[in-house]
Amino acid sequence: MGELAKLTDTPARSLRYYEEQGLIEPHRLPNGYREYDDYLVDRVVQIRGLLDAGLPTRIIKQILPCLDKPRTIHFSDATPEMLSTLQRERDRMTRRIECLVRNRDAIDDYLSAVKALA
Repeated sequence: MGELAKLTDTPARSLRYYEEQGLIEPHRLPNGYREYDDYLVDRVVQIRGLLDAGLPTRIIKQILPCLDKPRTIHFSDATPEMLSTLQRERDRMTRRIECLVRNRDAIDDYLSAVKALA
């Protein structure tokens, strides 16, 4: 767990919580220690990004299969509330991305102007 925490810059406490919520599943060694597959590094980063975007873990658990290849999507769990929440969060993410792109472009313009003077 320590290595995964270090690789993902995620506290071990958070990793235990993700495990409790069914977001990640480590293998258990005969001595009870957790063993994490390499793919879980990306999975934890994705989970953190979705949490940072404001999605609750119950919805993250439902959309995680969409991140897998091949994809396994479970439509039976898609409630109107969940779909509405996902649409709202997607739209909020889109606005945030647009803002980040504008900010990046402004920084690029500033750097170009400063470098042209140098």
